[in-house]
Amino acid sequence: MATASTATTVSLKLLIDKKGKRVLYAEAGKDFVDFLFNVLLLPVGTVIRLLAKEGMVGCLANLYKSVENLGDAYLQPTTNKDTLLKPKYSSSLAADVPLFLPNTESSTTLGFYRCSYGRNSDCRLYYANDPTSTCPCCSSVMYSPATLVNPPNKVSTSSAVANEGCYVKGVFTYTIMDDLTVTPMSTISIIAILNKFKAQRVDALEEKVVDVGIKEGVAILKASLQSKTVLTSVFLTQKAWKTGSKWSKCLMLLLLSWLFFILTN
Repeated sequence: MATASTATTVSLKLLIDKKGKRVLYAEAGKDFVDFLFNVLLLPVGTVIRLLAKEGMVGCLANLYKSVENLGDAYLQPTTNKDTLLKPKYSSSLAADVPLFLPNTESSTTLGFYRCSYGRNSDCRLYYANDPTSTCPCCSSVMYSPATLVNPPNKVSTSSAVANEGCYVKGVFTYTIMDDLTVTPMSTISIIAILNKFKAQRVDALEEKVVDVGIKEGVAILKASLQSKTVLTSVFLTQKAWKTGSKWSKCLMLLLLSWLFFILTN
């Protein structure tokens, strides 16, 4: 599995119903699950820029419910579900998430400023993100730079697992359904999935390993807003014949006719 903060691609193992031409589920590790959960942190403006103002429909609700339903045993000790369910976007939260989406963040860093006068103790209570703001206490211009300090990590360093970063633990494997429902993987859950889709014959199933990079990340985000079958839409869409032009199909028919003529004469 690729390292989260430096990953350019990550592998997924798909179980495919060949007859139904659909993905039953994907087997994924921490990197991909962190990427999916981090979608909930994306500001609306970022999603609009990435997907050219596509409507917000599809499977995002399933991601939301997956976080709600995931037990604390599978989460990092520092993970607060409210950071995903009621997000206030912070780039530091997503620092260890694989970069499977283009960077759309502004190169301008948001600054913080305090009162330039500062002799009154009440002036220290106010901060602004605009250096032309006026202090409510003394009416001085608030142009003195202030530094935003992150809270210290309260997790004990004795646990190596606690230092993995991001949202879920890497010691577990996760099942990603076609509609992006995420659950911890187990033998019982796999049997339940196979029974649900009535996949009784092994020869009707196929395993396929795919790589997820920026192209696939954008496609997954877009499909999650449009479809209930995200994995099938992204990884099993057969464009060559179904979406090919009429001319390409005509040329193929002409070629087959020519071969038939050669073989019969």
